Amino acid sequence: MPGEKILIVDDEKPINNLISSYLTKEGFVPFSAFNGEEAMNIVNSENPDLILMDIMLPDIEGTDLCLEIRKTNNAPILFLSCKSEEMDKIIALSVGGDDYITKPFLPGELIARIKAHIRRQKSIQKEEAKEKEAKEKIYEFPGLTVNMSTHDVTIDKKLVSLTAKEFHILKILIENPKQIFSADQIFELTWKTNCLEGDSRTVMVYISTLRKKLEINPINPKYIINIRGVGYKFNHNILPDKK
Repeated sequence: MPGEKILIVDDEKPINNLISSYLTKEGFVPFSAFNGEEAMNIVNSENPDLILMDIMLPDIEGTDLCLEIRKTNNAPILFLSCKSEEMDKIIALSVGGDDYITKPFLPGELIARIKAHIRRQKSIQKEEAKEKEAKEKIYEFPGLTVNMSTHDVTIDKKLVSLTAKEFHILKILIENPKQIFSADQIFELTWKTNCLEGDSRTVMVYISTLRKKLEINPINPKYIINIRGVGYKFNHNILPDKK
Protein backbone atom coordinates (compact mmCIF):
# COMPACT_ATOMS: atom_id res chain seq x y z
CA MET A 1 0.00 0.00 0.00
CA PRO A 2 2.75 2.58 0.79
CA GLY A 3 3.83 4.70 -2.16
CA GLU A 4 0.40 6.12 -2.94
CA LYS A 5 0.18 9.85 -3.58
CA ILE A 6 -1.82 11.82 -1.01
CA LEU A 7 -2.85 15.43 -1.58
CA ILE A 8 -3.24 17.57 1.56
CA VAL A 9 -5.38 20.68 1.02
CA ASP A 10 -5.20 22.88 4.12
CA ASP A 11 -4.21 26.55 4.36
CA GLU A 12 -2.87 26.12 7.90
CA LYS A 13 0.77 25.34 7.17
CA PRO A 14 1.57 23.78 10.60
CA ILE A 15 -1.30 21.27 10.16
CA ASN A 16 -0.42 20.66 6.52
CA ASN A 17 3.23 20.03 7.38
CA LEU A 18 2.31 17.81 10.35
CA ILE A 19 0.03 15.61 8.25
CA SER A 20 2.71 15.47 5.58
CA SER A 21 5.21 14.15 8.12
CA TYR A 22 2.72 11.47 9.31
CA LEU A 23 2.18 10.31 5.74
CA THR A 24 5.90 10.26 4.93
CA LYS A 25 6.59 8.04 7.94
CA GLU A 26 3.95 5.60 6.65
CA GLY A 27 5.58 5.45 3.24
CA PHE A 28 3.06 7.61 1.37
CA VAL A 29 4.05 10.40 -1.01
CA PRO A 30 2.43 13.66 0.23
CA PHE A 31 1.67 16.75 -1.84
CA SER A 32 0.68 20.00 -0.15
CA ALA A 33 -1.77 22.64 -1.39
CA PHE A 34 -2.79 25.71 0.59
CA ASN A 35 -5.73 26.86 -1.53
CA GLY A 36 -8.13 25.58 -4.14
CA GLU A 37 -6.14 26.72 -7.15
CA GLU A 38 -3.01 24.89 -6.00
CA ALA A 39 -5.10 21.83 -5.22
CA MET A 40 -6.58 21.68 -8.73
CA ASN A 41 -3.15 22.06 -10.30
CA ILE A 42 -1.84 19.10 -8.29
CA VAL A 43 -4.95 17.02 -9.00
CA ASN A 44 -4.48 17.58 -12.73
CA SER A 45 -0.72 17.02 -12.76
CA GLU A 46 -0.27 14.23 -10.18
CA ASN A 47 -3.62 12.38 -10.15
CA PRO A 48 -3.42 11.64 -6.39
CA ASP A 49 -4.69 8.37 -4.95
CA LEU A 50 -6.45 10.15 -2.06
CA ILE A 51 -7.21 13.73 -1.07
CA LEU A 52 -7.37 15.23 2.44
CA MET A 53 -9.27 18.50 2.30
CA ASP A 54 -10.10 21.21 4.80
CA ILE A 55 -13.65 22.54 4.59
CA MET A 56 -12.55 26.18 4.94
CA LEU A 57 -10.07 27.39 2.31
CA PRO A 58 -9.05 31.00 1.56
CA ASP A 59 -10.27 31.07 -2.05
CA ILE A 60 -13.05 28.48 -2.19
CA GLU A 61 -15.27 26.35 0.01
CA GLY A 62 -13.99 22.80 0.37
CA THR A 63 -17.39 21.48 -0.72
CA ASP A 64 -17.26 23.54 -3.94
CA LEU A 65 -13.70 22.35 -4.60
CA CYS A 66 -14.86 18.77 -4.09
CA LEU A 67 -17.56 19.24 -6.74
CA GLU A 68 -14.94 20.61 -9.14
CA ILE A 69 -12.54 17.72 -8.49
CA ARG A 70 -15.29 15.16 -8.98
CA LYS A 71 -15.71 16.29 -12.59
CA THR A 72 -12.45 14.55 -13.49
CA ASN A 73 -11.22 12.54 -10.51
CA ASN A 74 -12.70 9.71 -8.42
CA ALA A 75 -9.99 9.49 -5.75
CA PRO A 76 -11.36 9.21 -2.19
CA ILE A 77 -11.81 12.65 -0.59
CA LEU A 78 -11.58 12.88 3.20
CA PHE A 79 -12.76 16.18 4.65
CA LEU A 80 -10.95 17.69 7.65
CA SER A 81 -12.90 20.24 9.64
CA CYS A 82 -13.33 21.90 13.02
CA LYS A 83 -17.08 21.80 12.41
CA SER A 84 -18.77 18.87 14.08
CA GLU A 85 -22.42 19.58 13.30
CA GLU A 86 -24.34 16.74 11.67
CA MET A 87 -25.48 18.96 8.79
CA ASP A 88 -21.87 19.90 7.93
CA LYS A 89 -21.02 16.22 7.60
CA ILE A 90 -24.11 15.52 5.50
CA ILE A 91 -23.28 18.35 3.09
CA ALA A 92 -19.64 17.26 2.79
CA LEU A 93 -20.60 13.69 1.97
CA SER A 94 -23.42 14.70 -0.38
CA VAL A 95 -21.08 16.65 -2.68
CA GLY A 96 -18.84 13.65 -3.26
CA GLY A 97 -16.79 13.33 -0.08
CA ASP A 98 -16.01 9.85 1.20
CA ASP A 99 -15.31 10.60 4.86
CA TYR A 100 -15.41 13.42 7.42
CA ILE A 101 -12.82 13.76 10.17
CA THR A 102 -13.23 16.34 12.90
CA LYS A 103 -10.24 18.36 14.11
CA PRO A 104 -8.37 17.76 16.31
CA PHE A 105 -7.81 14.13 15.32
CA LEU A 106 -5.46 11.38 16.41
CA PRO A 107 -2.70 10.61 13.89
CA GLY A 108 -3.35 6.88 14.20
CA GLU A 109 -7.03 7.28 13.35
CA LEU A 110 -6.23 9.47 10.34
CA ILE A 111 -3.72 6.98 8.95
CA ALA A 112 -6.11 4.06 9.58
CA ARG A 113 -8.91 5.79 7.67
CA ILE A 114 -6.59 6.69 4.80
CA LYS A 115 -5.45 3.07 4.48
CA ALA A 116 -9.03 1.79 4.67
CA HIS A 117 -10.17 4.11 1.87
CA ILE A 118 -7.20 3.24 -0.32
CA ARG A 119 -7.89 -0.48 0.16
CA ARG A 120 -11.53 0.07 -0.77
CA GLN A 121 -10.61 2.14 -3.82
CA LYS A 122 -8.15 -0.50 -5.03
CA SER A 123 -10.80 -3.16 -4.63
CA ILE A 124 -13.26 -1.09 -6.67
CA GLN A 125 -10.68 -0.44 -9.38
CA LYS A 126 -9.83 -4.12 -9.53
CA GLU A 127 -13.47 -5.09 -10.03
CA GLU A 128 -13.93 -2.38 -12.66
CA ALA A 129 -10.87 -3.65 -14.51
CA LYS A 130 -12.26 -7.20 -14.45
CA GLU A 131 -15.61 -6.02 -15.80
CA LYS A 132 -13.91 -4.01 -18.55
CA GLU A 133 -11.71 -6.95 -19.49
CA ALA A 134 -14.73 -9.24 -19.62
CA LYS A 135 -16.63 -6.83 -21.86
CA GLU A 136 -13.69 -6.45 -24.22
CA LYS A 137 -13.04 -10.18 -24.64
CA ILE A 138 -13.08 -11.57 -28.13
CA TYR A 139 -13.14 -15.35 -28.44
CA GLU A 140 -11.87 -16.89 -31.64
CA PHE A 141 -12.51 -20.51 -32.57
CA PRO A 142 -11.99 -22.29 -35.88
CA GLY A 143 -14.72 -20.74 -38.02
CA LEU A 144 -16.39 -18.90 -35.12
CA THR A 145 -15.70 -15.47 -33.55
CA VAL A 146 -17.65 -14.06 -30.60
CA ASN A 147 -17.21 -10.47 -29.41
CA MET A 148 -18.51 -10.17 -25.85
CA SER A 149 -18.53 -6.37 -26.02
CA THR A 150 -20.48 -5.83 -29.23
CA HIS A 151 -22.35 -9.15 -29.14
CA ASP A 152 -21.22 -9.76 -32.72
CA VAL A 153 -21.07 -13.43 -33.69
CA THR A 154 -19.56 -14.47 -37.00
CA ILE A 155 -19.38 -17.84 -38.72
CA ASP A 156 -16.67 -18.00 -41.38
CA LYS A 157 -16.52 -14.17 -41.17
CA LYS A 158 -20.25 -13.84 -41.85
CA LEU A 159 -22.34 -12.09 -39.20
CA VAL A 160 -24.93 -14.28 -37.51
CA SER A 161 -27.98 -12.76 -35.83
CA LEU A 162 -28.67 -14.08 -32.32
CA THR A 163 -31.41 -13.07 -29.93
CA ALA A 164 -30.43 -11.75 -26.50
CA LYS A 165 -31.27 -15.07 -24.85
CA GLU A 166 -29.39 -17.07 -27.48
CA PHE A 167 -26.30 -14.92 -27.02
CA HIS A 168 -26.52 -15.21 -23.22
CA ILE A 169 -26.63 -19.00 -23.41
CA LEU A 170 -23.68 -19.02 -25.81
CA LYS A 171 -21.79 -16.66 -23.49
CA ILE A 172 -22.36 -18.92 -20.48
CA LEU A 173 -21.04 -21.95 -22.34
CA ILE A 174 -18.06 -20.16 -23.91
CA GLU A 175 -16.87 -18.51 -20.71
CA ASN A 176 -17.03 -21.83 -18.86
CA PRO A 177 -15.70 -24.21 -21.53
CA LYS A 178 -14.88 -27.13 -19.24
CA GLN A 179 -18.08 -26.95 -17.22
CA ILE A 180 -21.16 -28.98 -18.01
CA PHE A 181 -24.45 -27.14 -17.48
CA SER A 182 -27.76 -28.87 -17.03
CA ALA A 183 -30.77 -27.44 -18.86
CA ASP A 184 -32.13 -26.30 -15.51
CA GLN A 185 -28.91 -24.41 -14.70
CA ILE A 186 -28.87 -22.71 -18.10
CA PHE A 187 -32.48 -21.65 -17.66
CA GLU A 188 -31.88 -20.15 -14.22
CA LEU A 189 -28.71 -18.31 -15.32
CA THR A 190 -30.38 -16.94 -18.45
CA TRP A 191 -33.89 -16.15 -17.26
CA LYS A 192 -32.79 -15.19 -13.72
CA THR A 193 -35.54 -17.22 -12.08
CA ASN A 194 -36.08 -20.69 -10.66
CA CYS A 195 -36.54 -23.44 -13.19
CA LEU A 196 -39.99 -25.02 -13.12
CA GLU A 197 -41.26 -28.19 -14.72
CA GLY A 198 -41.12 -27.81 -18.49
CA ASP A 199 -38.63 -24.95 -18.50
CA SER A 200 -35.77 -27.27 -19.40
CA ARG A 201 -37.61 -27.95 -22.65
CA THR A 202 -37.31 -24.23 -23.44
CA VAL A 203 -33.53 -24.50 -23.11
CA MET A 204 -33.46 -27.51 -25.42
CA VAL A 205 -35.30 -25.46 -28.06
CA TYR A 206 -32.83 -22.59 -27.70
CA ILE A 207 -29.85 -24.94 -27.93
CA SER A 208 -31.34 -26.46 -31.07
CA THR A 209 -31.80 -23.00 -32.61
CA LEU A 210 -28.26 -22.00 -31.68
CA ARG A 211 -26.86 -25.09 -33.33
CA LYS A 212 -28.80 -24.39 -36.51
CA LYS A 213 -27.29 -20.89 -36.61
CA LEU A 214 -23.72 -21.84 -35.64
CA GLU A 215 -23.08 -25.40 -36.72
CA ILE A 216 -22.35 -26.64 -40.22
CA ASN A 217 -23.97 -29.91 -39.22
CA PRO A 218 -26.36 -29.38 -36.26
CA ILE A 219 -26.83 -33.14 -35.97
CA ASN A 220 -23.11 -33.54 -35.30
CA PRO A 221 -22.29 -30.28 -33.48
CA LYS A 222 -18.77 -28.88 -33.38
CA TYR A 223 -19.19 -26.17 -30.74
CA ILE A 224 -22.08 -26.91 -28.38
CA ILE A 225 -21.98 -30.57 -27.42
CA ASN A 226 -24.33 -32.67 -25.36
CA ILE A 227 -23.13 -34.85 -22.48
CA ARG A 228 -25.81 -37.51 -22.36
CA GLY A 229 -27.77 -37.49 -19.13
CA VAL A 230 -25.88 -34.47 -17.76
CA GLY A 231 -26.24 -31.39 -19.93
CA TYR A 232 -24.39 -29.13 -22.33
CA LYS A 233 -20.89 -27.73 -22.63
CA PHE A 234 -18.73 -25.87 -25.07
CA ASN A 235 -16.20 -28.00 -26.90
CA HIS A 236 -13.03 -27.43 -24.88
CA ASN A 237 -10.92 -29.15 -27.52
CA ILE A 238 -11.09 -25.95 -29.59
CA LEU A 239 -10.25 -23.42 -26.89
CA PRO A 240 -9.57 -19.97 -28.34
CA ASP A 241 -6.88 -17.43 -27.70
CA LYS A 242 -8.32 -14.65 -25.54
CA LYS A 243 -7.71 -11.12 -26.79
